[in-house]
Amino acid sequence: MTTEALLDYAILVGFGFLFAGMALAFTRLMRGPSMADRVVALDLIAILAVAVMGLLAIEDAAPVFVDVAITLALVAFLGTVAFARYVETRRGREDSDTA
Repeated sequence: MTTEALLDYAILVGFGFLFAGMALAFTRLMRGPSMADRVVALDLIAILAVAVMGLLAIEDAAPVFVDVAITLALVAFLGTVAFARYVETRRGREDSDTA
């Protein structure tokens, strides 16, 4: 088995694991039960999409996929931070309402 064939096999297995992880995360996204579970699942899907972009960059030897992966990772991170800030301010309002 040549190294190129081994790399192709490893990439194929990697895609399989990533898409299986996406399916499981999508199930958690749909079922919940809480909003935090859904946000974590959405963040996980974004991270797995970044990993898919990385595998595509390796498979096609196209560095443009790395740029897309970096952009997607940045947007996903900012979305998670924005949600955490929203939850924090909502909790602060609830605490002030009960006082």
